[in-house]
Amino acid sequence: MDTSEWISAVFSPTGGCDKVAAAITRGMTVHKIDLCSPVAECVVNSPLLVVAPVYGGRLPEVVVERLRALKGNGSPAIAVVVYGNRAYEDALLELHSELTANGFKVVAAAAFIAEHSIVRGIAAGRPHSADCEKAAAFAAAVNEKLSRGDMNVVCVPGNLIYRERPKMPVVPVTLDNCGGCGRCARLCPVGAIPAEAPHTTDASKCILCMRCVTVCFRRSRLLPPPVLESMTQRLNLVAAEPKMPEIYI
Repeated sequence: MDTSEWISAVFSPTGGCDKVAAAITRGMTVHKIDLCSPVAECVVNSPLLVVAPVYGGRLPEVVVERLRALKGNGSPAIAVVVYGNRAYEDALLELHSELTANGFKVVAAAAFIAEHSIVRGIAAGRPHSADCEKAAAFAAAVNEKLSRGDMNVVCVPGNLIYRERPKMPVVPVTLDNCGGCGRCARLCPVGAIPAEAPHTTDASKCILCMRCVTVCFRRSRLLPPPVLESMTQRLNLVAAEPKMPEIYI
C-alpha cells in the first residue's frame, strides 16, 4: 500500500471543510475527490482522508451516498467532521461507521470547527491559525502512525442509534435582482435548483447547505430574514463558547 500520497474526499459547499482539509494536508501530495459532485465507484489503495460537515449532529445524506462509491480493501482512512461551534454529536461516529462498512480501517479521526455556514458570525474566522497548527500536527501524527505500520482502529464518541436528521425548516429565497445566470443551479450539490428556473428551489431536495447563497455573484439568494434572525438568536445561546478541535489517534 502506498502511504506517500493521500486521497482527500471533501464535501464543502461553503468552503469550511476545504479549509480544514487544506490545513491537514498542507505540504503533502494529495489526490482530491469533490463530494459535492457524483463520485465514480473505485477501490482506494492509499490513505483516504474524508472531511465532511455536520448538519444537525449528522452527516448530510448525500455524503453517505457518495462515500459508498469509494471501496476500501483494508486501506487506512482518516475521518474528519467540521462543525459550526455548536456540537458534532453523532456525525463522527456515523462517518467512522460508514468508512468501516466500506472496507476501510479508520486509523485516526478528528472534529474541527469552521465558521457556521448559516450564521456567519458564529465561529467567524475559523479555522484560525491555532486550528491550522493542530491540523498540521494531526497529519504528522497520522503519518507517523502509518509509517510504523500501525493500523489500529480508533474509537470515537457518538450514539449507535443516531439522532434523527433534522427537517429543513426553510429554503433560500431569490431576490428580484437575480440575473438568471444559473450558477447556483450548476453548483448545487444535490440538484435542488432547476437549471430552467434558477430563481426557485426544490424543498424536497434542498439540504440547506448554503452553497447557492455563497456562490451568487449578485447576492440574490438568502434565507428569509425572520428565519435567519431566529436561528441567530438560538445559536448564540448554544454556540457562543469557542470549541476546540478534538483528535483521536
